[in-house]
Amino acid sequence: MARGCLQGVKYLMFAFNLLFWFFVLLLLVFLLEASLAILFFAYTDKIDRYAQRDLKKGLHLYGTPGNVGLTNAWSIIQTDFRCCGVSNYTDWFEVYNATRVPDSCCLEFSDSCGLHAPGTWWKAPCYETVKVWLQENLLAVGVFGLCTALVQILGLTFAMTMYCQVVKADTYCA
Repeated sequence: MARGCLQGVKYLMFAFNLLFWFFVLLLLVFLLEASLAILFFAYTDKIDRYAQRDLKKGLHLYGTPGNVGLTNAWSIIQTDFRCCGVSNYTDWFEVYNATRVPDSCCLEFSDSCGLHAPGTWWKAPCYETVKVWLQENLLAVGVFGLCTALVQILGLTFAMTMYCQVVKADTYCA
C-alpha cells in the first residue's frame, strides 16, 4: 500500500510542478493586465494624442495598394458613424492635396461625391464620434473585463488549491 502511494506521489510530482508553474504564469498575466489597465487610465490624455496623430498618418495609406483592410475600415467607420476624417473633413485635404474627401464622407453616397462642396459631407469628427460611442458602451466593456478577471482569479484559486492538495498528499504518503 505504501509503495503504491509513493509511486502515485512520484507521478504526481510532475503534475504538481506544472500546477505551480501554471499558477505563477497565470498570476504574471493577471498582474500584467492589471498594470496595463492602471497605466491606460493614468495616461489617457497621452494615448488620445498619440492615437489621433497615428490615425492622421494612417489616412495617407487610404486607397493605396496593399491596404484594402485599412481602406475598408475607414469607409465603414465614416459611413456607419456619419463622420469624416479624424479631427474633421479637412484632414483629407492633406491626403489628397486638394479640397476633396472619400466618397464615404458624403451625406448621400454617389460616385465622385467627395469632389463636391463641403456642404454635402459629414461634419462630425470620427475620432470623437467613435470615442463617445465607446464611452456609451463602457458598461459592456467593463462587464467583460470583470468576467475575465473573475475567471482568472478562479483559475489562480483552483491551481493553488490543487497544488496544496498534492503537497499535502506527498507529506502523508512519504
